[in-house]
Amino acid sequence: MRFVSINPATGERFAEHPGWADSEIAHALERAARAAPAWAELTVERRTEYLRTTAAVLRGGVDEYAGLITREMGKLHREARAEVEKCASVCDYYATHAPAFLAHEVVGSDATHSAVVYRPLGTVLAVMPWNFPFWQVFRFAAPALAAGNTALLKHASNVHLCALAIEDIFREAGLPEGVFQNMLIASSQVAPVIDDPRVHAVTLTGSERAGRQLAAAAGAALKKSVLELGGSDAFVVLEDADLDLTVEQAILARFQNAGQSCIAAKRFVVVDAIAEEFIERFRDAIGRLLPGDPFDPATTLGPLVRDEQRHALLAQVTESIRRGAKALIGGHMIPGPGFYYAATLLDGVGPGMPAYEEELFGPVAAVIRARDESHAIAIANDSRFGLGGSVWTADPERGERVARSLECGCAFVNGIVKSDPRLPFGGIKASGYGCELAHHGLREFVSAKTLWVR
Repeated sequence: MRFVSINPATGERFAEHPGWADSEIAHALERAARAAPAWAELTVERRTEYLRTTAAVLRGGVDEYAGLITREMGKLHREARAEVEKCASVCDYYATHAPAFLAHEVVGSDATHSAVVYRPLGTVLAVMPWNFPFWQVFRFAAPALAAGNTALLKHASNVHLCALAIEDIFREAGLPEGVFQNMLIASSQVAPVIDDPRVHAVTLTGSERAGRQLAAAAGAALKKSVLELGGSDAFVVLEDADLDLTVEQAILARFQNAGQSCIAAKRFVVVDAIAEEFIERFRDAIGRLLPGDPFDPATTLGPLVRDEQRHALLAQVTESIRRGAKALIGGHMIPGPGFYYAATLLDGVGPGMPAYEEELFGPVAAVIRARDESHAIAIANDSRFGLGGSVWTADPERGERVARSLECGCAFVNGIVKSDPRLPFGGIKASGYGCELAHHGLREFVSAKTLWVR
């Protein structure tokens, strides 16, 4: 297999590397196994010193790393800079809080002394996606490394330069050899790595299909797994919502990263009393989005990552229209170089349409009209996904009540769904299982070990 980087804004192939042979995989596994005991026995304070240095390396090279992200996957450059800064912040967060998260917990029992201690599992394999090529990796790596695990990364093939850069960042931060390694391997090579006894756990962020395959392999090998999969987040607009704020945030929630985010708002569930005004304002705001060079500060809509991605999106939109949805704006690919898709608003979306049932990974917003609050909740929950959701209302207490009713792992009131190192992040239903971030994410890859002494 060859790993090829293509600039989504131009279609230019600009880098290529050969994939690994089985012998190279074996060497990486052996390096991780050799590094694991010494890394685990370091104090958590010593391990987290490396994270603080990693944060400094990231901040020192923010323009270089952001430029690589933009060139390799098409993200707007300002969004790429924010992504790198967020990676530094998650390193700082765990450097500060991991010692408390991993502290022994004394528990009263019939022993003279009993406690719970947290021990690393060993080596964790991470299978990561292309849409946030730095953040997804650091979101996993910072807590896993702080907890004393070694890490192996299998990144998406189209962002392999980002993966190599991340490995270099940890090397520059001084991590011992074998503690963090990138592997240039194909998807077909993942299952044997999971099965290898030198790997102790696995985490994946990606598609529902990939998650099912990885979970099956991890289950067969009796390995712990954490999955963050697709989403079709509901953006519930109630009749008392502040439309100035709601429309402004709806644009950000749907169209940042060209709509290529698992936690992007995808289904805009709007009560009838306010639907016409919201849709008119939303359509006008969408019409002001400006596709173009992602390095240009004036650009507000970047390309999709691959040409096949926009063809798949077009097929979903076309089928939804065939079944009765109406494109109020957009609904087509943008001609010319690069993989651009027009910002799109679909109205009249309902059950049986791809825009209702499936995840649309691109700049397409689907409006689903609801009779009232209870109907809006029912629509929001009528999905096999359960990653995130948001509620927009002038009454925060009402918003919290509705948010508690949403079947998802993350529910926000008058704010867009986002990941925050201070809060657990993860989904339910077909959006996966397990948590990342906060102390919950750190403890996914440790064993809670009982000590009983008399």
